[in-house]
Amino acid sequence: MNALQFSRTGDLAALACVELPVPVPADGEVLIEVKAAGLNPSDVKNVLGRFPYTTLPRVPGRDFAGVVVEGPQALLGKAVWGTGKEPGFFRDGSHARWLTLPASGVALKPAALSFAQAASLGVPYTTAWDALQRSQVNAKTRLLVIGGNGAVGSAALALGRVLGAQVLGAVRRPEQQQALAADGFDSIVLGQPEALAGQVDAHFQGAADVIFDTTGFWLPASVAALATWGRIAIIAAPVDGQVQLPSLALYRKGGSVVGINSLLYDCQACAAMLDQFGRFFDQGLLALPTGLVESPLSEGLARYAEVNEGRSDKIILMP
Repeated sequence: MNALQFSRTGDLAALACVELPVPVPADGEVLIEVKAAGLNPSDVKNVLGRFPYTTLPRVPGRDFAGVVVEGPQALLGKAVWGTGKEPGFFRDGSHARWLTLPASGVALKPAALSFAQAASLGVPYTTAWDALQRSQVNAKTRLLVIGGNGAVGSAALALGRVLGAQVLGAVRRPEQQQALAADGFDSIVLGQPEALAGQVDAHFQGAADVIFDTTGFWLPASVAALATWGRIAIIAAPVDGQVQLPSLALYRKGGSVVGINSLLYDCQACAAMLDQFGRFFDQGLLALPTGLVESPLSEGLARYAEVNEGRSDKIILMP
């Protein structure tokens, strides 16, 4: 089968297009014909060696959508989608023609989503869903999403709206604000960190109950914009991993910081999440993804390089 594979880490020259045998599913597993696979920044970082627990040689790729061709009778011929911490790290991933996974680690694909659309959502939407769930977002929540124009941030805004929260995005540039407005989301343009609390208060007429910082740079400023008993969810940090936290102000508010890491969840846990929010697409409550760039798997090396250089389009590899 056609696949991308790396046998060492450190630079993208380690990645190659190869021919591999079709994998054989073990007991309790399914063989999936991959129809589309998402390319995430974490896939690129994996080849670069940012995840020391990755076993080699390895086919990368976390997100996928495809059809089950071997496995339990109930899943044969079914369109499925999935993601998780194992593919691409501890077992071969989705950037290949075929993929094996535990049968309990796949979810039925929402009918409203094409294979490419489904493959674009795994990591961003499970990350956003986990952040909202663990931060206890509900219909009474005033939710601020910093970096609301990014893949995870836009997913958090969309899911927050479905959950009934009052949602507000925060972006760097006016054109990003205009893009969110076109999708029906209010937003603010970030300025100086000390101005954030006033900007949030002006919109919510009070502080935010939950602040989801997807950028890694706004944790200290978020404390001032946080309501009593509020929660700050984070998925990123500065390069050195350090930040100066105004802990006095945080504990006086009874506030808490929630760390969000999608690589804590195996395929089974992710399948449960996909089932939970996937129904929103079939119910018409979540907009279908647009602007995807579909690319043949044979051009995957070039696509990896583009993502490494900062390309922001969502790239879907088509085996």
